[in-house]
Amino acid sequence: MLKQKLNNLLAGNFFRMVAALAAVGVISGVTLVFVYRYTAPKIQVNVNAATDQAIKDIFPGASKVEYIKQKEVYRVTASDAKSSGYAFLAEGNGYQGVIKIIAGVNTDITQIVGIEILESQETPGLGAEIAGDKFRQQFRGLSITHDIEYVKNEKPSEPYQIEAITGATISSRAVVNTLNKRIAEIKELLKG
Repeated sequence: MLKQKLNNLLAGNFFRMVAALAAVGVISGVTLVFVYRYTAPKIQVNVNAATDQAIKDIFPGASKVEYIKQKEVYRVTASDAKSSGYAFLAEGNGYQGVIKIIAGVNTDITQIVGIEILESQETPGLGAEIAGDKFRQQFRGLSITHDIEYVKNEKPSEPYQIEAITGATISSRAVVNTLNKRIAEIKELLKG
């Protein structure tokens, strides 16, 4: 008899505990949906502002930036034709997560004008150096008539080579591979 009362008590507590956990789960889920719906537009505004600023950093003389095709391609026009070209987003996997890059190329898509790292979770002090000026400056004027290559522990000898960051080859390779893939897509997209 005592055993049966104990089992009934435990069964009642079990169902109350499950009901309480289900209620907490539902309330948490609904709260997350409301928070997401409230913050998503604000996050998008910030992403757009960061993209616009990155394009202006790559093309300092830009007087007009217009979205021209699907897949995040922008035509950048400047008062002097020299600083005109295209900007595009490129995204790929790095050592510790996704790397998002915005790159600019000249109008005939033969040289990189510059790159900016929009998002990266690479190792601080190593892979995070991909966002540093020293690494990014290597891409200014880099030829893209050939796939970009990286070299380790030596100075680039070809106009399409960059020097990988010592101790962060995976991050350097990720940037190069991401750009090569996206540049091939851009050349195909803007053909004709």
